[in-house]
Amino acid sequence: MTDKPVAIIGAGIAGLTAANCLRHQGVPILLFEAGDKIAGMAQSYADEDGFTYDFGAHFITNRLAAAIGIGSKCRDVKYYGESVSVRGRNYTYPFGLMSVPRFVASAVKAKFSRSGETKTAAEYFRRTYGRTLADEVALPILEAWSGAPGDQLAPSVGNKFSHSVAYTLYLSMLSRWKGLAVSSGYCRAIAENPQVWHVYPEGGMAGVCNKLAEPIQDAVRLRSPVEKIIVENDQVVAVRAKGVDHKVSAVVSTAPCPMLPKLVSGTDRLKPLEAFRYRPMIFVNLRLKGRGILPDTVLWMPERKFPFFRLTETTQSMPWLAPAGKTIITCDIGCEVNDAHWRMSDEQLAALCLENVSKLYPEVSENYLGCRVMKTPFAYPVFLQAYEEQRVRFERSTGIDNLMSIGRNGEFAHILMEDIYWSTLKKMQTLVDRLRQLEPAQDVQDGAPSCEKEFADELVTG
Repeated sequence: MTDKPVAIIGAGIAGLTAANCLRHQGVPILLFEAGDKIAGMAQSYADEDGFTYDFGAHFITNRLAAAIGIGSKCRDVKYYGESVSVRGRNYTYPFGLMSVPRFVASAVKAKFSRSGETKTAAEYFRRTYGRTLADEVALPILEAWSGAPGDQLAPSVGNKFSHSVAYTLYLSMLSRWKGLAVSSGYCRAIAENPQVWHVYPEGGMAGVCNKLAEPIQDAVRLRSPVEKIIVENDQVVAVRAKGVDHKVSAVVSTAPCPMLPKLVSGTDRLKPLEAFRYRPMIFVNLRLKGRGILPDTVLWMPERKFPFFRLTETTQSMPWLAPAGKTIITCDIGCEVNDAHWRMSDEQLAALCLENVSKLYPEVSENYLGCRVMKTPFAYPVFLQAYEEQRVRFERSTGIDNLMSIGRNGEFAHILMEDIYWSTLKKMQTLVDRLRQLEPAQDVQDGAPSCEKEFADELVTG
């Protein structure tokens, strides 16, 4: 084991965090990335006109920035807000929704009539928020986001919402008082508090990954897709990349978990993962003259008459993402690969979104400057009730001791960047402990600090 590296598949934030953690512990590593650059979905693209588009997350927290070492190279996000469009009116979240009598009455009724186990997501949201708010807002958004009816989804999808209504209100009020976008619902691994707010790295979201890559550049293999993970006697023994087999002590994968059974040879333990589904998404970025077009940074659109379920005007929170006096509105369209929306050209998608946004804000058409479209087949995991038992089992283990799956896609989890970071550190410490048990004298450096302690010490006062 002493001369066999741990193979890491994928150079996004999860893979780079894993590589960093293992290198700090003295574990030899090889990081294989299929693309020609690192960062995965944590990419930012700038065009010649000065507009910047983030493919994945739009911001991180100051706590994550400090942990990675880029705290001094981030801009504070002063404001972040969400609203919901219901019956032609916009309501802020959560305060505005709480002013609607029918929502409040239904929620109160649900609170005093809860009993028994919730078996579906539809039941969960109706019992948690009341039937009226669930049926008019929560479930239509959930179903557009997941592409499945609420009564076919597992109630565990509700775990994504980490705070109670009371604590959400508390953080929202603090955000207004501090003049900073206090984080609310963006990390579950470590409790959010008034000292945790959103920031944006200089040069875009890829700056997070670039910093993580600095100490492990020698281990990164770009344009090297892993073709096979070779298992013998229920243990990974090697990976094949570009036709070459590399003996390994373990594999850490960030690939979408349904792909693992196709990569792994020598066992069928992972076959149930083939049924797991992700929701493909199309992000249509409309470039426009003017600013402050939407009522808030994010506007949720639960009414099914629109092709999109969410509109985002990022410049309301991060004005530097567009030239002065200009803005970007991103339209999120849930779809399936090769359906009618997926097959549309960029021009057709732009026209579709422009037509529908103009129904709400007529000035958009006359201020239109162009469009950039981004697509991904792996946007959000779909928690179908049909495979919930297998999902829970996979959450605990892949079933192969030295094969780990990490990251948003790899863990099949509704987690964002900071949760990915802390979750990965925890899993890597588990892996290091296993390697230490196998080769206590040589596999890891004696006395090396734990992955979590190594990166968390500086946060004690933060």
